[in-house]
Amino acid sequence: MRRPWRPLEYDAARMMFNRANELLGANWTLHDLRHTATYLMLDDAGLAPVYVQKILGHRYLSTLDIYNRPTREDVISAGLAHHARQERRRTELPPSAAEPSYNPASLSVLFGRDLS
Repeated sequence: MRRPWRPLEYDAARMMFNRANELLGANWTLHDLRHTATYLMLDDAGLAPVYVQKILGHRYLSTLDIYNRPTREDVISAGLAHHARQERRRTELPPSAAEPSYNPASLSVLFGRDLS
């Protein structure tokens, strides 16, 4: 219905939703999509909430609090995962002291002497 093809602007998208709502007997809005997208973005552990804040154009991070409703299971699994990461860090061995993590030639130039 939108020839020639062009980006869907807000008013056209709203009209599309109105037509779909009439056919379905629903009352969805574009703002409902925004809320759904926010829930999905906040549920993505790889996407920091501060980025979601910027994407949505919110001034304060606290505005996202209404979307942040983790389930009991989510909280428990996140806490257990945190403790598992901490345990792994405690039990991992530090890098071997036998292998220098620097270039001896660079240090000899820096300090003006042979360190080998």
